[in-house]
Amino acid sequence: MGIIGWIVLGLIAGAIAKLILPGKQGGGWIVTLILGVVGALLGGFLGSVLFNAPLEDFWSLQTWLLAIGGSIIVLLIWGLVTRNRGNARA
Repeated sequence: MGIIGWIVLGLIAGAIAKLILPGKQGGGWIVTLILGVVGALLGGFLGSVLFNAPLEDFWSLQTWLLAIGGSIIVLLIWGLVTRNRGNARA
């Protein structure tokens, strides 16, 4: 699957990850979708390196789970990074 496929998959995976992991992460939906793309790319990379997962098919359940898992990881990290920003200005 090419980079365009991962971008589209990442946009959808970012939205799904936000539904799974609601909260007060910094940024809005645009930032969430961008983080979803980064997470999908990260999940695809880690899946191919660590698990030797074949990720050629866009509709494969394995591909979707790796993309959503990567998006959740990136959203969690983003939430930790932006957690104290609102309190620092007080």
